[in-house]
Amino acid sequence: MKILIDFFPILLFFGAYKVYDIYIGTAVLMAATVLQMALIYGIDHKLQAMHKITLVLVLAFGTLTLVLHDDRFIKWKPTVLYAAMAIGLAVAVWIMKKNFLKLLLGSQLSLPEPVWMRLNMIWVGYCAFMAAINGYVAAFYSTEAWVNFKLWGYAFPLIFIVGQGFYIARYLKADDTQPPTA
Repeated sequence: MKILIDFFPILLFFGAYKVYDIYIGTAVLMAATVLQMALIYGIDHKLQAMHKITLVLVLAFGTLTLVLHDDRFIKWKPTVLYAAMAIGLAVAVWIMKKNFLKLLLGSQLSLPEPVWMRLNMIWVGYCAFMAAINGYVAAFYSTEAWVNFKLWGYAFPLIFIVGQGFYIARYLKADDTQPPTA
């Protein structure tokens, strides 16, 4: 069910863009994201930091797009989000000496410390890649191509999540008698 909630805003944005235009699509994306966050809050009774950041960016960049009637703002929102995530994860681990992935998921997953560090670096690389590819498409392709990329580009996160699952699975404890090795 949560996967449907995650894809809900982008699907509505895509549909509204195809039927109307980027500005109606942006307004629909903003409303759908607010609804998405309300649903997540209703289910979990809280919003994660990433949810809050996403909501603020969608509303801020969406408002700029609508008020200034300039689609560049909504097209660059994913680049800003992914770049901020990459920078945030990198600064946290290299400067603050904290692994935010472990802080967020450590209560749900028991992994060796080197695995947490590799996961963090993998996330930094993934977020940097996603920021770069969205920025490239936003800068050098039409709005139509960018919107299509937004929908079909969801293959990247799905592949990343599945790959990450396979990587993590090797280190999860089968039973309590054998600790996982790095």
